[in-house]
Amino acid sequence: MSILFTIISETNPVKPGDAEALLKPLGLTVDPAEVQDFHTLLAAVHDCAEGYPRENVRRPSEKEQVLGQAWAHRFLIRVNPQGGPLAGKSISLKDVIAVGGVPQLLGSDIIPSWTPTTDATVVTRLLDAGADIHGTSTCENLCHSTSSYTSAQGTVENPHAPGCSAGGSTSGGAALVAAGVGIKPTYGRVPFTGFASGDGMNDHAGPLTRTTLEAAICLDVISGYDGIDDRALDGFKVGILAEGLNHSAVNPHVKDAVFAAAQKFNDLGATFEEVSLPEHLQGPAIWTIQQRIAGAQTLLGQNTGRRGLYMTGMECARLPWTDDGFQRAFPSTKNVIINGLYLMEHFPDLYGKTANIGRLLSEKSEALFEKYDILIMPTTPVVAPRHGKRELPLDSPKPSVGLTIKTAIFNVTGHPALSILVGFAPAREDGQVMLPFGMQIVGGLWQEEKILRAGHIWETHFDWKKMHYSTDRN
Repeated sequence: MSILFTIISETNPVKPGDAEALLKPLGLTVDPAEVQDFHTLLAAVHDCAEGYPRENVRRPSEKEQVLGQAWAHRFLIRVNPQGGPLAGKSISLKDVIAVGGVPQLLGSDIIPSWTPTTDATVVTRLLDAGADIHGTSTCENLCHSTSSYTSAQGTVENPHAPGCSAGGSTSGGAALVAAGVGIKPTYGRVPFTGFASGDGMNDHAGPLTRTTLEAAICLDVISGYDGIDDRALDGFKVGILAEGLNHSAVNPHVKDAVFAAAQKFNDLGATFEEVSLPEHLQGPAIWTIQQRIAGAQTLLGQNTGRRGLYMTGMECARLPWTDDGFQRAFPSTKNVIINGLYLMEHFPDLYGKTANIGRLLSEKSEALFEKYDILIMPTTPVVAPRHGKRELPLDSPKPSVGLTIKTAIFNVTGHPALSILVGFAPAREDGQVMLPFGMQIVGGLWQEEKILRAGHIWETHFDWKKMHYSTDRN
């Protein structure tokens, strides 16, 4: 069956006379009465063949940059949507997601420029849903930092307080959105095809948006989630995880505020109580070991064990390592390689042990969701720290130490987690600077609809921007 395409894009390059020029070498002509029709059909087939054209791909000028160096590349992929759930939405993509024809930097300057030739699956899904993609956003140096000053392309600033971290490794994307909500879906829900992988056992992808409803819609597009229930939370059982809240690394203001935010679920018809999972405390160590070993293998070109699409162009660009490249690598990247080589040599069974323990931890975590619909804890133990120093291996990671102790565990277990903003607390370095912080809502495996429902209802009833927790805790 033939399909007739007649919708022409504004940037279509086909000119009047092109159809006639194609036929001329064959001694053929176009009937004058049919010239316009064949011009339209030729222009339409160009758009059909090109799919989603990329316009004006470029490294942004200083005038185009915002929030420090939030953009990696600027371009425009704009569709002619006939509706679609993301029609009119502007999207940026983390600079680890393949966009055909757009160079990928990965936050590094030690890898020669390489350009993907195909789009990641999520890119196609976003475009099919009517979104406009405006560029790729800066990520931290090979994604080896939770701060926002390690990218070789430059520092990304916190929208609420310049000089403070915007978080990482998705620093540019978070800053551009000034994200209120981030969701990490269940492991495997969002296809990782076309992403630069760190560890196939821990890789996750999800949207950063301004509201929970936007997160639900975007997740629906990229993974198949089918909507969000906006009814009250009557009968919902909320557990606040003791090990997630009562931890020495958690700032007292953050602890008090997250507990207060969690209690507000009572006002929405849910029941609320404290729950304990001692094994939760093992999560950061398990994740760290896995990241060191798998991270080193990936950096050294030994990433195996997956049947998905391998981005061979990137491997050719970054391998083999040279001493010059290693010397220019960010300290955290050097540390991953050194730690990984050491662990593989001295503890050859350690990665397997962490995988086995991680499986048991996932099972114990999942057992809690037989009683509770969601679990609550802080997203990060502190508000955004100041930028650190880039030069020395010991100084470089100091601002980001411990930032992932409440989130990394769910990369190990695979559980979905949503972060919503619930207020402002004073910065560690200056009590007069107030910075936003998040409450993490965790759900059972494949239960994204519950965490999205809980987050959406919470944020529609309470205004986090009016919740300030001062230096006085009394």
